[in-house]
Amino acid sequence: MQKKVKVKPNSKQQKIEEQADGSLTVYLKSPPVDGKANEELIKLLAEKFDVTKSCIRIKSGLSSRQKLIEIDTDI
Repeated sequence: MQKKVKVKPNSKQQKIEEQADGSLTVYLKSPPVDGKANEELIKLLAEKFDVTKSCIRIKSGLSSRQKLIEIDTDI
């Protein structure tokens, strides 16, 4: 499964909002430095979709706020 994700780093609280088009807006506490925000994003998405962190890959947008995430739910 693939999801479009918009990331908002340096937020006051962590949360995930589902948009009307099926994409996600993810608010992260981490700053976008040294991959910290990407690590937090993967951890949050793993909890939301009840999969391990290794099942989630950032396909595109590694250093962008707009990301394409692939979630392997076939395990």
